[in-house]
Amino acid sequence: MRSGRGTDGPLPPTLPLGTVDLAYRLAARGRPLPLPFVFAFDGPAPSLDSVRARVAERAPRIPALNYRPAASGRVFRRTGGLAVERHVRELRLPDDTDGTATGRLLLSRPMTTGDGPLWEVWLVHGAAGGHALCYRTDHTVQDGVGAVHAARALLDDRSGAQPAERPGARPVPSGLAGVLGDVAAGFGAPTPKPGFDGPVGGRNGVCHATAPLARLRTLGRAHGATVNDVYLGALAHAVRAWHLKATGTVHPPLPVAVPMSVRAPGEEHAPGNRMVTARLLLPCDEPTPVGAVRRVAARTRRLKESRRRDAFRVLLAATPRAVGARIGLRLVNGSVVAGPASSVGFGAPLRHQGAQSRWAAVYSGLASGIRCLVTLTSQHDTACLTVVHDENLPTADQLPDLWLSSLLELERT
Repeated sequence: MRSGRGTDGPLPPTLPLGTVDLAYRLAARGRPLPLPFVFAFDGPAPSLDSVRARVAERAPRIPALNYRPAASGRVFRRTGGLAVERHVRELRLPDDTDGTATGRLLLSRPMTTGDGPLWEVWLVHGAAGGHALCYRTDHTVQDGVGAVHAARALLDDRSGAQPAERPGARPVPSGLAGVLGDVAAGFGAPTPKPGFDGPVGGRNGVCHATAPLARLRTLGRAHGATVNDVYLGALAHAVRAWHLKATGTVHPPLPVAVPMSVRAPGEEHAPGNRMVTARLLLPCDEPTPVGAVRRVAARTRRLKESRRRDAFRVLLAATPRAVGARIGLRLVNGSVVAGPASSVGFGAPLRHQGAQSRWAAVYSGLASGIRCLVTLTSQHDTACLTVVHDENLPTADQLPDLWLSSLLELERT
C-alpha cells in the first residue's frame, strides 16, 4: 500500500501486517505496545472540545488512523466511524513539572478505544499553567516516523508541513554481510551487559533532558561527526560514568539496536512499521567523550557507506513474514542488546491553535526483556533526550543529567 498524505477513495477493508509489525506483536504478546509522542507547551491550553473538533475533522482522512490489528494477528482491519470522545481525552497533572508523570501515565494506562483504531490524543494540564498535547498509538501500527506524520497531520495548524522521506537505494555486498552478521549475533550467546542485565519488573519510569540542537551541531562539526554521533557518543560516556559510579568498574562496549526508517515517499500515512535496525556497539569503555564520539562516528560512517539500511530492507522483503518476525524478535531482545537507541526528527515545532510547542519527545514501552531504551527527538532548535527504564533499573534516571555532563565535557575539549 502506498497511501500518501490523505486518501481519495475508500480504504481497503484489510491490509497485511508487515514483518516488523508481526515482530512487535510477538514482543508485546498481542497486547498494544504504547508509542507516545508528547508536545510540551507554555501558556493556557486549548479547550477539549476544540481539540476534539480538529481530530474529528482530520482523522478520517489519515489512513493509518483508520486501522487496527485484527484478532487473528495477520492483518490490519479497517474500523468504523470515529468515536471522538473515546480517542481524545483530558487529564490534570498539576505537579508534573518535567513530563515524567505524563510519560509514566502514557506508558501504563490501557487504551480504551473500544473496537476503534488504537490511538489516542491526550490534553494534559501540567504545572505552572503549561500543558501538553500527546498523541499515543500502538507500536504494532506505527513506528516513530509514522507517528511524526500522523501527529503533524492530525494536530498541527499547518498539516501539510511534512518531512521528506528518503528513497531507497541498491544494496551493496558489504551491507548484506553486515545484516547477516547482526542476525548471527542475535542468535548467538547472550552479550554481557552488566549495567542492563537482570530481571524485568514490568513498570516503567520516564525521564528527559533537553539541549539546544545548535549545540549538538556545533559539537559534531568540531569532531567530524553528525548530531546523531554526538548523541550516541555522549550516551556511551554517560553509561560509563553511571556504571563506574555504581560499581567502580568500567562498562564493556554496549550493544544497542539503532532503528532506521525505510518509509518511502508516498507511504507517509500508511499503517505499519517501515523500519529496520542495525546493531551498534556504544564505546562505554572509552575514557573520554571525544574518543567515544569519534569511535561512534567511524561506526555509523561504515553503516552508511555499506548501505546497511537498504540491505536490510531488501532481505526483509525476501524473507517470509513469520520467519522475519522471529528474526526481528531476536535482534531486539534483552539478551543481545541493551535496548533501542533511536533518533527522530520532527522539524518545525507543532503549532496548535496558534501556540508552538517548546519541545517534543517520542518513545515507547519496553518488551522482550529490555530494561532501558533511549530516544533523541529533535524539534526545530531543541533536542530532547528521553530514557525509559524498568523499575528494576531505578538509577537509570541519572542518565539524562550524565548525558548533559558529557556534552559539557565535549565543549571543554
